[in-house]
Amino acid sequence: MKKINSIMLTSFIAILLTACTSNIEKTSENNEDMNTNTEKHSEMDHSEMNHSSSGEVPEGLKEAENPTYKVGSQAILETDHMQGMKGAEATIAGAYNTEVYAVSYTPTTGGDIVENHKWVIHEEIEDAGDPPFKPGEEVVLNADHMKGMNGAEAVIDSVEETTVYMVDYTPTTGGEEVKNHKWVTESELSAIEE
Repeated sequence: MKKINSIMLTSFIAILLTACTSNIEKTSENNEDMNTNTEKHSEMDHSEMNHSSSGEVPEGLKEAENPTYKVGSQAILETDHMQGMKGAEATIAGAYNTEVYAVSYTPTTGGDIVENHKWVIHEEIEDAGDPPFKPGEEVVLNADHMKGMNGAEAVIDSVEETTVYMVDYTPTTGGEEVKNHKWVTESELSAIEE
């Protein structure tokens, strides 16, 4: 009788261990799937961005009178808004004085919230008056840098008064030249060493 109980107990433990191992493997596979989906989502965000633009600027945007980087001059991009941007040599296509905002918004096309998007300028916000918006204020975007951005409700994450630049550059990763990319701040550029 003791032998039968011992065999049954051993069999029961073996079955339990097999079930636990199977659940651990499934949990591990699910975590890997979630990580893969997160990575794909990050990549998708970059591909949704309009690298080039027509070069048109919003009404009321003032050209900078004496920018650090003059139109037609060259500088190095020190930011990585998009893949292949950091370290690329850029030609300044436009320089403007305004307030720039980092914003979080939910695309009008649906999907996850886009957090801390850089940059939207004061003139690209619906009903923007003279005083700049403050962090935490809710606004409506009139910019189309990314799909689902125009008309989206957003929250201001940060604000900075600076010179913003529109630039042309060829990504360090190769590919076609990006024309009239909006926007790069002065602190995101550095002089080309001669």
